[in-house]
Amino acid sequence: MGSAHAETTQSVADAVTQGSVKVDLNLRYEMVDQDNALKDADGLTLRTRLTYATADYYGFSSTLEFEDSRVVAGVDDYNNTLGKNPQYSVIADPETTEFDQFFLKYNYEGFTVKGGRQVITFDNQRFVGHVGWRQDRQTFDGVMLEYKFNDVFKIDYGYISQRNRIFAQEKDIDSKDNLINASLKTDFGTLSGYGYLLEEDSAIDNGLDTYGLRFAGNTDVGDIKVLYSAEYATQDSDNADLSYSADYMSVEAGVGFSAITIKVGYEVLGSDGGDYGFQTPLATLHGFNGWSDQFLSTPKQGLADLYASIGGKVIGGKWALVYHDFEADESSALVDDLGSEINAVFSVPVTKNYTLGIKYAAYSKGDTAVGKVDTDKLWLWANAKF
Repeated sequence: MGSAHAETTQSVADAVTQGSVKVDLNLRYEMVDQDNALKDADGLTLRTRLTYATADYYGFSSTLEFEDSRVVAGVDDYNNTLGKNPQYSVIADPETTEFDQFFLKYNYEGFTVKGGRQVITFDNQRFVGHVGWRQDRQTFDGVMLEYKFNDVFKIDYGYISQRNRIFAQEKDIDSKDNLINASLKTDFGTLSGYGYLLEEDSAIDNGLDTYGLRFAGNTDVGDIKVLYSAEYATQDSDNADLSYSADYMSVEAGVGFSAITIKVGYEVLGSDGGDYGFQTPLATLHGFNGWSDQFLSTPKQGLADLYASIGGKVIGGKWALVYHDFEADESSALVDDLGSEINAVFSVPVTKNYTLGIKYAAYSKGDTAVGKVDTDKLWLWANAKF
């Protein structure tokens, strides 16, 4: 580790005036078509994110981030999850104006502490993430501590007092969450161990404790890049007078060559006897189990997801195709086949600051997927960053 505060400003005033400003604009159209009595949904929204970060002053710095999401041109025929247009399918992008981040940071010789509202992510965001796909991304109020022992080993601890979710302030949750994650880098990948002890701040017993290990990495074999990951976790849930235990397992392997990457994987969110399914309430859920978001909450019978993807680069942009096959972890005559899904995406930078994209998800209801319906979703977006 190098010397501390090598580029520090000489006064607090200098730290403020020499800070950086970033602007992120995301204009997005979303369409949802479901095979049920709900009307097809259409939404056109603009998310504006303004970020100001001070320069360093003897290890201290601060970030202030403003976020606003607005309906554009009156295209708001959708259920915004807050009671508006319940006759339409859901598009989880309510209008909102809020501080997305506002924290004070201190860094010294490998030790970092951040206090305030902030983005928190661990590993691949399967358990803790920012849900960055939605216009109002997820942040947390709390304190994060990080210590880097050296270039290969670090440990993080966080305490969260409020979960600022993607549904605007009305659905934020007071909490008493403790997060710990330790990671060790090796020549073949990164080994992570974690414990996420979650509890909503209410009078009802609702503890959700998860402990696990993850290993993910890649290695070159000639001109081919081999990718791999494996993860296992166990979870205990206490809700009122009920207690459950369930396991999580994930394995993934892939190869990359030229401009193509192919992956196959199998993920199981286990069940406790068909009465409880393994849950991940702080995750970036949109990135897992299909982009149509049919399994944001794990069914009580659990979920097994066998998937394959192929993606790469073409005409300066990135593309991907993904297929999912869903089954219940605790299958029965009543619940077994939970359906399948096809996902497709293509995004291309127009210039250094502008990106255009299109994304599609098609979920086909399984024979025994209780409460699910055939669902198609389409997104078109234009993003600008300065």
